[in-house]
Amino acid sequence: MDHFALRDGVMHAEDVPLPLIADAVGTPVYVYSRATLERHARVFREALADVPDKLIAFAVKSNPNLAVLKVLGAAGMGADVVSVGEMRRALAAGIAPEMIVFSGVGKTAAEMVAALEAGIGQFNIESEEEGVELAEIAAARGMTAQCTLRINPDVDAGTHDKISTGKADNKFGVPISEAGQIFGKLAGLPGVNLRGVAVHIGSQLADLAPLEVAFEKLGELMRALRGAGHEITHVDLGGGLGVPYMVGEVLPAPAEYGAMVARVTKDWGVKLIFEPGRVIAGNAGVLLTRVVRVKRGIKDPFVIVDAAMNDLARPALYGAYHHFEAVEPKGARMTANIVGPICETGDTFAMGRECDALAAGELAVFRTAGAYGATMASSYNSRGFVAEVLVDGDRFAVVADRIEAGAIMDAERVPEWLA
Repeated sequence: MDHFALRDGVMHAEDVPLPLIADAVGTPVYVYSRATLERHARVFREALADVPDKLIAFAVKSNPNLAVLKVLGAAGMGADVVSVGEMRRALAAGIAPEMIVFSGVGKTAAEMVAALEAGIGQFNIESEEEGVELAEIAAARGMTAQCTLRINPDVDAGTHDKISTGKADNKFGVPISEAGQIFGKLAGLPGVNLRGVAVHIGSQLADLAPLEVAFEKLGELMRALRGAGHEITHVDLGGGLGVPYMVGEVLPAPAEYGAMVARVTKDWGVKLIFEPGRVIAGNAGVLLTRVVRVKRGIKDPFVIVDAAMNDLARPALYGAYHHFEAVEPKGARMTANIVGPICETGDTFAMGRECDALAAGELAVFRTAGAYGATMASSYNSRGFVAEVLVDGDRFAVVADRIEAGAIMDAERVPEWLA
């Protein structure tokens, strides 16, 4: 459930009509609902009620906006980060350092130092080489890094190849066949307390079966590690639970996920860590856009909107679907190609899509844009960065300014020898 709905023929975000935001802030603009964020955080936590000891760490990469992180931190969530920039955002939003988990396959030495000095709660080590480097850095400072070892279980998540992370040929984690040997080597190093294992097999998962297989493999490994004399107190189960992008699409609910987790892990005796992102933020946001013009096509007309692939990259990157609808629908329908203004054929949101009939100047939204939306934006074609707005009941605020193309150009320099 989200809080974007028609009221008297006009789409509202909570109690704010979207045309009011468009007039005040301009388009394109991301609009987030505080009530939806809080509801999704609560539903996810309630789904894990049978897991006695847990940390729910929001995947900051899905939506790193400071206001969004502030809302989720106040709702009791920690943060899963994959860069020092994301870590600093989580800390700035008031999330306690001990509730921050540092994931990511390419942590630099500088990032490790910064995370150690910040006192973060856990590093998820992605390789033997990374573990050795972290141990050396921590030991040289007289510190001990709390860690888990990320395992690649060679499980096909059944998702898009570019967001699959648990197959043998993916870049993440250590092969499960080598995990025992690598764990033993790293566990003996000063500077690290290797206290558990981690797994993450992909994003936008539509089936719980691959997750259950991965968790069962992790459980077997955990028991083997304990049998070898290692103390295992923490297990990170990652994230990846999908959300419906299409109207009528049914995906596993957080309650089903929670029941599966509780059943599989009931005798593990560990603290479980979760890294939800899309399932919290996805349906808590829309991308509000205005129609530039409608162009006659050979078969279907082109609805050209002012949002583009630089604002919402998922359709161009993954062929992803985002439901598209008018802010003030009149009841008429059309079949159209929905495209942006960028000089690239990839700047296409949909072809031959049945949608509300739209004309130049009218407003529309791309739904389920609260995750992997603004965070993946670019300035391609020398376009600026999109603005972001947070709605709270009958009020709203700009929580990320629109960065105009001129401001981006102002950061560039022409050397003297070209002047």
